[in-house]
Amino acid sequence: MESPETHKVTGLLKAWSQGDQAALDQLIPLVYAELHRLASHYMHEERAGHILQTTALVNEAYLRLVDCQHLHWQNRAHFFGVAAQLMRHILVDFARSRAYQKRGGDAVQVSLSDAEPLPQEQSVDVVAIDEALNKLMALDERQGKVVELRFFGGMSLEEIAEVLKVSLGTIKRDWSLAKLWLLRELSA
Repeated sequence: MESPETHKVTGLLKAWSQGDQAALDQLIPLVYAELHRLASHYMHEERAGHILQTTALVNEAYLRLVDCQHLHWQNRAHFFGVAAQLMRHILVDFARSRAYQKRGGDAVQVSLSDAEPLPQEQSVDVVAIDEALNKLMALDERQGKVVELRFFGGMSLEEIAEVLKVSLGTIKRDWSLAKLWLLRELSA
């Protein structure tokens, strides 16, 4: 069941999509805290002294989201799904710009533990995840989207089912299969 705040965010997103700038002003405080929570989730297990800070990730994602005003937002889940995708791209771009080395070096580390751990996997670098996720999307786009929304968006399986417009059972199967595929791919 959706909360009144979820309905309010959805209404403001739709109004903003239709050109209502006042809706954007009301939307900012409602979504900024959630964006910060998502970014904090990604940055939680980064090494000490990491150059990219949570607030910088939130601000960059927010700026890119504001530029997406031409999108017709379906609901809150759709908005945070797009935010998750943007944060993924920001982290990957940052990792690549920091002279990423395939096996170690100055790679940005992101933990999968908060989304739901892959068995025996503590920490994986974001570029390796991006490369594996791109391969998975080529094989099964929906499974790739499920991983992206769960890992980068911090969304529940129920929210993912709503965004992708499929049953919860389908999302649970996709998530299980995708985790196993990623474990095999990332440990190769």
